[in-house]
Amino acid sequence: MFSRQSLRVSNQLRSFSSSALRPAAEVKRLGVIGAGQMGLGIALVAATKAKVPVTLVDSSQASLDKGLAFADKLLAKDVSKQRITQDQADAARALLTPSTTIDSLDSADFIIEAVPEIPSLKFEIFAKLAQIAPKHAILATNTSSISITRIAASTTAGNPNDTSNSSRVVSTHFMNPVPVQKGVEIISGLQTSQETLDTAVEFCKRMGKIPSISADSPGFLANRILMPYINEAIICLETKVGDRDSIDAIMKNGTNVPMGPLQLADFIGLDTCLAIMKVLYTETGDSKYRPSVLLKNMVDAGWLGKKSGKGFYDY
Repeated sequence: MFSRQSLRVSNQLRSFSSSALRPAAEVKRLGVIGAGQMGLGIALVAATKAKVPVTLVDSSQASLDKGLAFADKLLAKDVSKQRITQDQADAARALLTPSTTIDSLDSADFIIEAVPEIPSLKFEIFAKLAQIAPKHAILATNTSSISITRIAASTTAGNPNDTSNSSRVVSTHFMNPVPVQKGVEIISGLQTSQETLDTAVEFCKRMGKIPSISADSPGFLANRILMPYINEAIICLETKVGDRDSIDAIMKNGTNVPMGPLQLADFIGLDTCLAIMKVLYTETGDSKYRPSVLLKNMVDAGWLGKKSGKGFYDY
């Protein structure tokens, strides 16, 4: 006799199989939640490359103003370097519409959440999106470490058997800075339908990105590989295996990476690095992911890297 859990899994597999027969949905309007560096970058690339109207949502008008001013700066730079014409810059800028209310996303076909890595905040946002977004809209997260399955579960309103909303949740993990980095990590949760996955992949391609697929596992692919590398470099500094400049120089000159791990950590943000290492350590229970003591101490000191003006380097 089948258990209830077995029947649920069987039903999900049948749902995935049938959805695989449907083509990826067309995206005519994008919504982006969060006007910080990542959210603004995603919105700008969507406007310039995919040429779709974008509603950029942030609860802070000051953040919206700052983000759009940065968009103007980036577009002006592209014009000055003759990457695009002034007409193209103007057309892209006209596609960006700011809003301070999430309800303005009620006509979006694809919504990407790009807020800080706070699980409760993301769960709250996706529960709200399940209520206000069109029923065909894809609900994507830019999370770098939080389980997609858990985020998708927040859309079920206490009814895990109702997959009408959770099946359209997926992760589109863009790399920083978004206008420069080509890679996007696409992650499915347990509930994610094939149609949702296909639509996410195709839309990222429209944005000029190169998508890679990974499973819903702690850190996914990018951070599962990158963060232990950075953490080990910090441990090497902490235990005096090498000094800062030697650690970064050997990796730059010996492996042809554009910047060393300590400088890269500064650009990512040491608080972000620590948060991801904590997720890896907690979710896997593997001691190889234990965060460096020096990393924790630097975050406690407020030395977060480039954004705070001080990290392993001074800015």
